[in-house]
Amino acid sequence: MGGFRVITDGSGDLPQEVIRERGITVINFFVMLGGGDYLQQNVDISDDGFYEWMVTHPGVYPSSSTPSTQDYLKVFTEVAKAGEKAIVLCITEKFSNSYQTAKIAVDLLHEDYPDAEITVINTMVNTVLQGLMVLEACNLRDAGVSYEEAARRLIEIRPSGRIFFTIGSIDYLAHGGRIGKLAGKVSSVLSIRPVITLKEGEIFLGGVARGRAKSLDKTLKNAYDYLKETFTSRDEFELCLGYGYAYDEAVEFRARVEAMLEELGFGGGGEIHITHISSVIAVHTGPYALGIGILGKARLD
Repeated sequence: MGGFRVITDGSGDLPQEVIRERGITVINFFVMLGGGDYLQQNVDISDDGFYEWMVTHPGVYPSSSTPSTQDYLKVFTEVAKAGEKAIVLCITEKFSNSYQTAKIAVDLLHEDYPDAEITVINTMVNTVLQGLMVLEACNLRDAGVSYEEAARRLIEIRPSGRIFFTIGSIDYLAHGGRIGKLAGKVSSVLSIRPVITLKEGEIFLGGVARGRAKSLDKTLKNAYDYLKETFTSRDEFELCLGYGYAYDEAVEFRARVEAMLEELGFGGGGEIHITHISSVIAVHTGPYALGIGILGKARLD
C-alpha cells in the first residue's frame, strides 16, 4: 500500500472481495424498505436481499439515507490518529449530500487534528463508475504517486466518466424526483424504455425505445459513439457493466459489449467485469437497471 488511504461512500458498488483486496474503506449508506427503520447496507441487509424485496413488492418505493457526519468523523479520526493521509471519493453531490457531509466532518476533525490531511472529492459520478474511480485511486496509491498528485489526477479524469444505461421502469426515477412525474406516467403507459446517460454529475435522456431489446440496442450505440469520439486506444479507459436483478441478462449483454470493443479496435483489454448495482442506487433505478460505465484512466507516470 502507498502513502494514503482510499475511502469511499457506499455508492461505489465494488464487490466485497475487491474492497478487502485493495484496502478500501467504505462508509455505508442506509436504506428503508418502504417504511420502518433505516437499514445499513451490507450490514443489516444485503444487496441480494434488497432486490428480492423490490421484485416482490412492486409499486412500493424504498428510500435511502447518506452516512451521517458522525459516521465520517469516526473514520477520519482513525486516519488522523494513525498519522495517515486519505482521499475520500463521494457520489456526485447532484444526487446526495454525502460529499457535503464528508466536508463538514473534515472541518470538525481539524478542530482536534489541525494537521490532518484528508481530501474529499465530489466524483461527479456514482455506482459502478464511482467504483472505477476508487480503483484508479488505489492504482495511483500502489504506484507510489503522492497524495497531493493523486488527488489532482483523479480530478483530471473526472470529466471522462459516463454511464449509459436503461431501466425496467421509469417509475423509480420519477418517484425519487430524478425526472418529472408526468414523464414517468407517460412512459409507463406507453411501455417506453428510457435510455439514460450520466455525465458531469447529472442524468440526461439519451433516447427512448419501445421494449427492452431496443433500449439495450440504444444503450450500446450511445456507448459506441462515445468511445469512438473520445479514445484512440483500449489502454486509455476502464470499462465495466452494472446490473440490478438480472445477472444472466448482464452476461449476455457483456458478449455484445465485447463485440462492440472488437469492432472499434479496442479488443484484448481483458475481462469486462460485471458489477452488482447496490441497493443505494437501486432505490432510484429499480431492479432492472443495466448499463455500461466508462472512465478514462489516471496517469501513473
